[in-house]
Amino acid sequence: MVTSSSFRPSRWWRNPHLQTIWPVLTRPRRCPVLERERLELDDGDFLDLDWQLRPRPHQPLLLLVHGLEGSADSHYMRRLLLAAEQSNLASVAMHQRSCSGEPNRLLRSYHSGASEDLGQVVAHLRQHHPRSPLWVVGYSLGGNQLTKYLGEKQSQSKIDRAVVVSAPLDLAACARRMEQGFSRVYQRHLISRLQAKTRPKLAQLPMSESQLNQLNTFFAFDDAVTAPINGFDGADDYYRQASGLPFLKAIDTPTLLLHASDDPFMTEAVIPAPHQLSPRVELELCLNGGHVGFIEGGWPWSPRYYLERRILDFLSQDQR
Repeated sequence: MVTSSSFRPSRWWRNPHLQTIWPVLTRPRRCPVLERERLELDDGDFLDLDWQLRPRPHQPLLLLVHGLEGSADSHYMRRLLLAAEQSNLASVAMHQRSCSGEPNRLLRSYHSGASEDLGQVVAHLRQHHPRSPLWVVGYSLGGNQLTKYLGEKQSQSKIDRAVVVSAPLDLAACARRMEQGFSRVYQRHLISRLQAKTRPKLAQLPMSESQLNQLNTFFAFDDAVTAPINGFDGADDYYRQASGLPFLKAIDTPTLLLHASDDPFMTEAVIPAPHQLSPRVELELCLNGGHVGFIEGGWPWSPRYYLERRILDFLSQDQR
């Protein structure tokens, strides 16, 4: 189902790069108080979970999944954790492998299609909080993971409601987009962080540091690093298997897909056609909003956001 959006940013907030960059610069000063839990994975690696509040029986539990090179401290994660706190909602942030401040143990890395990691977190939460409705919000890369997981598991997802924000559902199209115009600035920043995480593992890879430093696009990095260390036959195979778009039709969990047409990380190829959507998926397509932005108004030093209010409104529909 495609739904009309009530998101109407003020005129001065309609630039997609301002929508993308300004939330990073105006991240809330107050940090949520979080308690860390280490989850040991089946393959011998680990993930870290940061808890803000554990649920009482029958109280909903909100799981947040960050994007590429994000963490619980990312601006969008911090804003939703604080909004959850204000609503007295139990919440926990999942860190991808190597994103909690400590390198992961294995050569393999997190990636856009790593739905099995999300699955282990979901199983862990269900085991320890079986009577709590589970709500999951995935941002960008985490949103693609969530989409893939929901489509794979269908009625067995163990998730009650989900929200997917600014997800790169066609990874090949997004990789091409990041090589164009100002989007190359975002690409350069993110690739440099991925290269820094790869350097300590170079002894296990068939490349030198100078060769690693020459991988300056997502396609080049994914083809030489992400794909082979995670069992894919190159970037094209990785993008084909990991993209969330083909999984939308099979989703059996009530899901909101929130996306901005002017997202500078993507093209229109990521926007599903109505026939690609499951009846359980609601697509809210906004003209503006950038990448995980969705500032609707306010002064530059105190912007007002649409995102957190919309997310919590959708998730809590069954609680009214």
